[in-house]
Amino acid sequence: MADHHDDWDEAFRYQERKEQKKERKQASFNDRSQFKKSDLDQKRKRQDAQQETPSEHFLEGRVLAILSEGILVDCQEKFYLCSLKGALKQQNIRTKNLVAVGDFVLFEPQASSTQKLYGTIAHIKERRSILSRADNLSRRKEQLIAVNIDQVLITCSVFHPPLKPPLIDRYIIAAQKGNMHPVIVINKIDLLERPPDSLSFSEQEFIESEKALYDLFLATYRSLEIPVFPVSTTTKEGLDALKHVMQGKASVFSGQSGVGKTSLINAILGENFPVGHIISHSLKGTHTTSTARLIPLEGGGFCIDTPGIRSFGIWDLQKEEIEAYFTEIFAFGAQCRYPDCSHVQEPDCAVRKALEEEKISSLRFDSYCALMADLSQEHRHR
Repeated sequence: MADHHDDWDEAFRYQERKEQKKERKQASFNDRSQFKKSDLDQKRKRQDAQQETPSEHFLEGRVLAILSEGILVDCQEKFYLCSLKGALKQQNIRTKNLVAVGDFVLFEPQASSTQKLYGTIAHIKERRSILSRADNLSRRKEQLIAVNIDQVLITCSVFHPPLKPPLIDRYIIAAQKGNMHPVIVINKIDLLERPPDSLSFSEQEFIESEKALYDLFLATYRSLEIPVFPVSTTTKEGLDALKHVMQGKASVFSGQSGVGKTSLINAILGENFPVGHIISHSLKGTHTTSTARLIPLEGGGFCIDTPGIRSFGIWDLQKEEIEAYFTEIFAFGAQCRYPDCSHVQEPDCAVRKALEEEKISSLRFDSYCALMADLSQEHRHR
């Protein structure tokens, strides 16, 4: 009997030690230097840093590029290589990069013994629009792509790489969510018109299948009242129309690697490519396609070229928000047998019935299902 009590006592002491160890670990975690402030305190501190009264000798400029050497800022056609003020470098839990191309900033110019101009950014002005995505590594941080823009030129191609409607739909949602207009640009359409006698039988079959996808894509997305511009840098088809829609607006080219974003910009701007000229004024030889950059347009407006991506996770999207972005699916969903139907695999689903009757595009339905699966996966990992 005594042994039984001893066992209980030992078990109790073990549990007590376990609880004490857990409490010490939690206390240590809460007391670590970078977490001494509560989340609210940290947020207020960041806001205070942002809302700091600007000094009268600060200059205002716009971020042109984020380089390895620093942040390139344009101020009245003078170009400053800037760093962030210490107060702005407070730990940012939710955002991967504090400054993005397109940001308006207040900065303090620094004295320099060289011909290059330097400065320190002290204030980032409020943004009117944001294009961002979930950071590829953690998916728990927001990665800013570009800010203060009017429209996202979602660039894709018919070949190399082929059309990917689920990726395009993610860009559409990110654009609308960030207060921008989505515009779809389909590049390389000249490849659909290659003469049959120059192709093998398998190549002809492949092109025919891609043509069918292309035609279905045009019909589907134009029915959603989203502007779609088929273009070719080889034949110049569609470039004038695209240039017209960019005039006087702030646009960002964004899309998958290899779709020809930079080639389109070069074709639209002609022989004169402003970015190389801008960079040469401040940091000769730093022009690179591995970073976003802002490019002025003749006659007004500007565009931003961005690095290609392989995947695109929508930042901070909840399942209950999807209805707003797939309205044609949820219009039929209101007729479903179950009020909480996901429209993915439930029996007697009105959405799946509409899909079978071709009242809903299979492209959009596949995008919806892929996004729902992705959100479910992210939720399980949280």
